[in-house]
Amino acid sequence: MNIGDKAPEILGTDQDGKEIRLSDYKGQKVVLYFYPKDSTAGCTAQACNLRDNYDALRAKGYAVVGVSIQDEKSHRKFIEKNGLPFPLIADTDLKLVETFGVYGEKKMYGRTYMGTYRTTFILNEDGIVERILGPRQIRTKDHAAQILAEDK
Repeated sequence: MNIGDKAPEILGTDQDGKEIRLSDYKGQKVVLYFYPKDSTAGCTAQACNLRDNYDALRAKGYAVVGVSIQDEKSHRKFIEKNGLPFPLIADTDLKLVETFGVYGEKKMYGRTYMGTYRTTFILNEDGIVERILGPRQIRTKDHAAQILAEDK
């Protein structure tokens, strides 16, 4: 996905097995954020920052939807433990991460593995990608401020 592309209508299934569709957010901007793994330090910091600033994001017309490849049970635990007010899509079949181009080879501590690149897509009210914050740009402890900042 690139700036100017339209996001798919069916985004996936959330922590409760509910299908999440782009049309569920008609008239709202959507923060579609992809993160590597539930309950890891960086992902928890990012989710909690979005939670703590959720009212400010909503006041500016944003809906927030998280995506990772963990299953519904993992997402439910993550939401309950951290009091997250937004849905998390369980992309266990890798369909959404591959559609958005945020899944691939990663390296850490000399080990190579496949995983999700921490990336946030800001979709406008029509579901068009307006902004992309990539892995090197995202500050997990200050992510909401990055989203609320003016473009560029």
